[in-house]
Amino acid sequence: MAAKTCFVTVGATASFSELVTAVLSPEFIKTLQKQGFGELLIQYGFNGKPLFEKGLQASGAETSSVRVSGFDLDKGGLGRYMRQAKTSGGVCISHAGSGTILDALRLSLPLIVVPNESLLDNHQVELAEALAEQSYVVHGKLSSLSQALEDSVVLGQKQGQWPPPNSGTHRQARGLKGVLDDEMGFLDGELGALPKQGNVFKTADVSFVQTVIGE
Repeated sequence: MAAKTCFVTVGATASFSELVTAVLSPEFIKTLQKQGFGELLIQYGFNGKPLFEKGLQASGAETSSVRVSGFDLDKGGLGRYMRQAKTSGGVCISHAGSGTILDALRLSLPLIVVPNESLLDNHQVELAEALAEQSYVVHGKLSSLSQALEDSVVLGQKQGQWPPPNSGTHRQARGLKGVLDDEMGFLDGELGALPKQGNVFKTADVSFVQTVIGE
């Protein structure tokens, strides 16, 4: 069986150095190896390369079976990296950007959402909590990412039986992808941004009151 990929993204607008540091910790690298991951791919954002290289040196990855690589931005988008994680049976760890979250949900890619609590007017925590309550994502915290990774394994098993049990019986036949396509108005299965209705964003019967966090 091919080794799994853990794809980490901090987005393109706001710095999230704490997340980069957390996923490069020796403890997290060991957890990845224990859970059968063979690759850690980090999108570390604008000006994040020095931090990535420093963290990589301290990670202990050179003595593990986990291959670590990273990049700042990709003008072509993050879709191919998310598909790589999905195909390998892996996971995505992301800031609470609405576009990234929606893309992962539509791929049924297990997602750990880690809010960037340093942002002003921050609604990321509320969004992560609301999604986690509905069993769509794992609400990750910087201090306990190893536990979140273990929880994502359970999430992946649930995503094989979409929708979650508490999300409404009307979704049973259509699955999450069909619901999102209808609710968000997507055409031909293409990924896109979450449409705005005032400050309320809806996924089927779940309403999230939040501010758009730019990708």
